[in-house]
Amino acid sequence: QVQLVESGGGLVQAGGSLRLSCAVSGRTFGDSGMGWFRQAPGKERAFVAAISGVGDRTSYADSVKGRFTISRDNAKNTVLLQMSSLKTEDTAIYYCAAPFLRGVLPTTTDMVRSWGQGTQVTVSS
Repeated sequence: QVQLVESGGGLVQAGGSLRLSCAVSGRTFGDSGMGWFRQAPGKERAFVAAISGVGDRTSYADSVKGRFTISRDNAKNTVLLQMSSLKTEDTAIYYCAAPFLRGVLPTTTDMVRSWGQGTQVTVSS
């Protein structure tokens, strides 16, 4: 069973930056796509970014393109989300996600097998 533990959330002013980290254990990591999703109050969980097992392919939601960067360190079993030029609308709980199928990039919630517990990101104006 895979375990995902997010860290790095917090309170930041609009225009600022944060880096989220997801520590992965319990499965072979280097051949699995991974993703980040977020859920704002009163809204459904939504795709943010995803990366392939070796990091050669990425995918982003239109709302974060050019501002967020997903990366991974397979030696440390870690997935990172660098967030820059943050906006108040980026406020949400951010979740790390592992897919059912290792070879895919998880871009929808029904592709996700395992979720982390989430980390709160709050962007103030």
